[in-house]
Amino acid sequence: MPDGRANNGGNSTKAKGVDKRKNEYREALREAVSMDDFKAVIEKLVEKAKDGDVRATQELLNRVLGKPDQSIDVTSEGAGIVVPEIIWRQPKDK
Repeated sequence: MPDGRANNGGNSTKAKGVDKRKNEYREALREAVSMDDFKAVIEKLVEKAKDGDVRATQELLNRVLGKPDQSIDVTSEGAGIVVPEIIWRQPKDK
């Protein structure tokens, strides 16, 4: 039974970019927070990071530098990599 969705070649049907449903919330936040409020929060974050708060440091660095890529680099400096084969067997009945 067809599901009624357009055939889009496997691409997401969600539009890229800003989620328009969140615009009114962002606008309310902008109206509620003054620039002085915003600066005070940032100053507090910097202060906590300087005092050794690891979470504050992570947040500050993520906001300033961007989050690091989450990747695993598996290299063998040009040599081949042998992946062992794992065979699962059922235990013998006793």
